[in-house]
Amino acid sequence: MNQPPRVVSLNQASEADSALLSNLLELYVHDMSEVFPHVQLGPDGRFGYSKLALYWSEPDRRFAFLIRCDDRIAGFVLATRGSPVVPDPNVLDVAEFFVLRQYRRGGTGSQAAFLLWNRLRGTWIVRVLENNRGALKFWRDAIASFTGGRFDERPLTTGPNEWRVLSFDTGSG
Repeated sequence: MNQPPRVVSLNQASEADSALLSNLLELYVHDMSEVFPHVQLGPDGRFGYSKLALYWSEPDRRFAFLIRCDDRIAGFVLATRGSPVVPDPNVLDVAEFFVLRQYRRGGTGSQAAFLLWNRLRGTWIVRVLENNRGALKFWRDAIASFTGGRFDERPLTTGPNEWRVLSFDTGSG
């Protein structure tokens, strides 16, 4: 039996959403601890995310969004103007991107990424840890679909980490 298509939305988060985002970030960082072995649980039993408050104090540079699927929380996106891997202060960077497991592999992540790239136009950077194979495939596929295959990819080594840096332009529209 065919399922009806899911409705995915990307809603700008506000400071009032801090507790929700903080909770979602715990799930995200837990997932990421599998590929970032240096990520450690704090003495309070939380990973924490020290940069979250910056999304409210630097609204011209940092953008927080909640992903909803059929009006239910499905994840979040944190994006920044400026990236640690290029000198251009105006480039847009996918800082953090998380989709709850129950919404993965059904198009929710791709739809959310497309909504993000259509909302914030410009040159985008997506950084993916080389050994995070699932994420690397997701981002290559999503970006290729969005851009018609027009994107650049390059390796980058920073400290102990091997990265893939994908870049593309969504226009200034």
